[in-house]
Amino acid sequence: MGCFWSPEALFGQLPGVIRTRVGYAGGTTIHPTYRQMGDHTETLEIDFDPTILSFEEIANKFWDSHKPSNINDYKGRQYQSLLFYRDGFQQEIIEQVLEKRKKLGKGEPETELVPYAGFQLAEDNHQKYYLKRYPNAIERLSTVYPSPDELLNSTLAARLNGLAKGYTNLERIKNEIQQWPTNPHTRQTLLELSTQIRW
Repeated sequence: MGCFWSPEALFGQLPGVIRTRVGYAGGTTIHPTYRQMGDHTETLEIDFDPTILSFEEIANKFWDSHKPSNINDYKGRQYQSLLFYRDGFQQEIIEQVLEKRKKLGKGEPETELVPYAGFQLAEDNHQKYYLKRYPNAIERLSTVYPSPDELLNSTLAARLNGLAKGYTNLERIKNEIQQWPTNPHTRQTLLELSTQIRW
C-alpha cells in the first residue's frame, strides 16, 4: 500500500483491530532496516478480533484504499502492493474477495499474494508515526504504557494514531472504549486519558 505510515493509521482506527505494527517482509535480506531494506517491502502487521472485524473486511479495505498499479513501479519493492496470508483459510478468503471484486467490474489488482514467511519490526520512529507528532499524547500515554513496547502493542495507541491522521474522531474512540472487555477502572482511566490529550 506504499509507505506504511498511512496504512497503520487507516487500519489502526478500525474497531476489531487489536494491534498494529509496521515493519519489513516479503524479501530475503537478513535484518532489513529502513536505510537498507534490500528486497523487502514496507509492511503492516494487523492483529484483529475476527468476531468484530472479518478478514474479508480487511482484504476489501486493503484494495479499496490504494491503487496497486500506481505504486508497483515506484521505489521498487519498497512500496510493492503486497498481501500476505497466514493459512489456507485466509488464502481462500482472498480468492473469494477477488472473485467478488471482478464480478463488480473492479478488475484484478496488480497485487502480489504471498504466504506469510516472517516479519521484521521497523525502527521505533516509524511506529505510530502520526501519533508521535503530538508530544503531549505520547507523554500522557506513557503514564499507562511506560515502555515503548507497551505503547506499540496497545489498542488505544492504534486508535489514537488513526485519530492523529484524521481517519476517526475522539467520540467514536471513547464510545468504543466503553465496550472493551476490561475492568471498569481501566476503562475509566483510558477514557480520561483520551480526553486529556492536547491535539
